[in-house]
Amino acid sequence: MSIRRLVSVLILVAAVSVGFVYLRDGEPTWFDRIRYPLKYEQIVRGHAKNYDLDPALVAAVIYQESKFHADARSDRGAVGLMQLLPETAEGIAERTGGSQFRVSDLYDPEINVRYGAWYLRHLLDHYGGNEVLALAAYNAGMGNVDRWIDSHGDGDLKPSDLPFPETRAYVKKVLGARSQYRREYARELGL
Repeated sequence: MSIRRLVSVLILVAAVSVGFVYLRDGEPTWFDRIRYPLKYEQIVRGHAKNYDLDPALVAAVIYQESKFHADARSDRGAVGLMQLLPETAEGIAERTGGSQFRVSDLYDPEINVRYGAWYLRHLLDHYGGNEVLALAAYNAGMGNVDRWIDSHGDGDLKPSDLPFPETRAYVKKVLGARSQYRREYARELGL
């Protein structure tokens, strides 16, 4: 047993023994909320509604991309909660009526989630509502996903069919996190 797992078990045992934990299906809800935090729920809920998205999916993408750190910046230059590349965000700004895009705008949770939600809706529409393909494109780019579809012969790729290990893992983690957000934050996300 790893040290991390042992510490988690010891904390759980201590919390249960003093009555601080409500267990559901053998899992502590407080532990899930610590592991899967939620911030900016009004922004997430509002833009999910505006772009006809599952708010738990938007929260899961944010979790996977930045762990809800609005000032996140990747080595590749992606910025903010939903880790948008500046050139992608500039294109979104132009398509959605923005006139004076600045990279610093991406550190604003409201703008970042609006652009990220728009982009996620765009990808879902492009791939006929297929979440696996949309999430793969969010991670690896539309060009890669379009090539994978061409080489696979149809658009029914499963996560295990994705050729990039990072993208396979990304899609699985986002879909798993979405389940957690649905379960733990249904009220906060308006589900």
